[in-house]
Amino acid sequence: MTQDTPHDTMTGWHKSTYTHWEENACVEVGAGGDKVGIRDTKQWAIPNQDRPVLVLDAAAFGGLLDHLKASQP
Repeated sequence: MTQDTPHDTMTGWHKSTYTHWEENACVEVGAGGDKVGIRDTKQWAIPNQDRPVLVLDAAAFGGLLDHLKASQP
């Protein structure tokens, strides 16, 4: 029996609006329940069960966004 991965349980995966196209530095964000997943778009060829996903609860993800926005020049 295979275990569900964040790729299976999270939906709405989309590229960040702050993607750096010229540097090919893209991340995708997906959500499931009270969790948010972040994954690297450059790893699309890795099978989902092996592809790394950073999973945060919604409050921690909000804190991360607040920190990143405050760090912008």
